[in-house]
Amino acid sequence: MKKYEYVSLSYSSSNTVMAVMHQHRDIIDQYAQKGYIYIGMIPTEISANGCIRKIDLIFEVGK
Repeated sequence: MKKYEYVSLSYSSSNTVMAVMHQHRDIIDQYAQKGYIYIGMIPTEISANGCIRKIDLIFEVGK
């Protein structure tokens, strides 16, 4: 059976119109160095107006 690891991230508001995320690239690089494979992301919290507020990055344990 394949094994996965999840990392939760939240968007931070930069103003009233836009949210930003900066740490995702560093996290993906860190996990790649450990032998994990980036699979994708799943939105885990969405605001009432449809904006994604939180996501989970999904990594497969490397072979």
